[in-house]
Amino acid sequence: MIEGAIDKGASKGRIEVSRQVVYSRDTVEGPLDVIAVGAHPDDVEIACGGILAKLAKQGYRVGIVDLTDGEPTPGSRGPEQRLTEARRAADILQVVVRVVLPLPNRRLFDCFEARIALATEFRRYRPRLVIGLGAGTPMASPDHEQAGRITEAAVFYSRLTKWDDHFAGLPVHTVGAYLHCFLSLRQLAPLTTGSIVVDISDTVETKLEAIRCYASQFPPEKAHYFDRFRAYAQQQGMAAGFAAGEVLGNPNTWGTRDLMRLVFG
Repeated sequence: MIEGAIDKGASKGRIEVSRQVVYSRDTVEGPLDVIAVGAHPDDVEIACGGILAKLAKQGYRVGIVDLTDGEPTPGSRGPEQRLTEARRAADILQVVVRVVLPLPNRRLFDCFEARIALATEFRRYRPRLVIGLGAGTPMASPDHEQAGRITEAAVFYSRLTKWDDHFAGLPVHTVGAYLHCFLSLRQLAPLTTGSIVVDISDTVETKLEAIRCYASQFPPEKAHYFDRFRAYAQQQGMAAGFAAGEVLGNPNTWGTRDLMRLVFG
């Protein structure tokens, strides 16, 4: 149960979640090309911030959904600080919209209510591509693994027919593709099959600038983390011939109808 965030209608079992749109460039909600989902504000910046900035630079409409506000957390003064940090990071990445759902930090579990809450956002924004966390983070928050499970289930729930009463009456939406991003900074490379490296040579500095917005998570005594972020991006990128890169994984099998375009871009 999501404490304080769920309202179950007595007759139809409809679930409503108090969402916060913490950043938006749109005056009217419109469809997105991509939504990236994290457990906490700063997850997607670390996992795929360079990719999101590059997609936005290329003209794609990009959104972020944080399942929790990341509170409580040791270095934060409270939820408003985390939301302010998330808002600034979204502006740096040039995404269209950022939504924070009120699911519980430190107690995030793959449950029916969480799946419905996220699937409702997919139905609202109708993304072609969803990027979710693709693996757990041993020695770090178990919320990351749960977020990945919630995201995968929500992609499925978004397209289910004859169930609209659970989704605020929003119509069915089929997500075209679902890929994994990774918070695998304690590993030499993401533990994934079907991986692809995206060139972020021109947006790696934007990624790092966005992460720096989270002073609550990266105070001066943690400045060494930025060396790791940069080195990891360089390591992954150089393996594919780029100055910097980020890895995405496909839980399904890659395929192409145009081999030359895939190989040579």
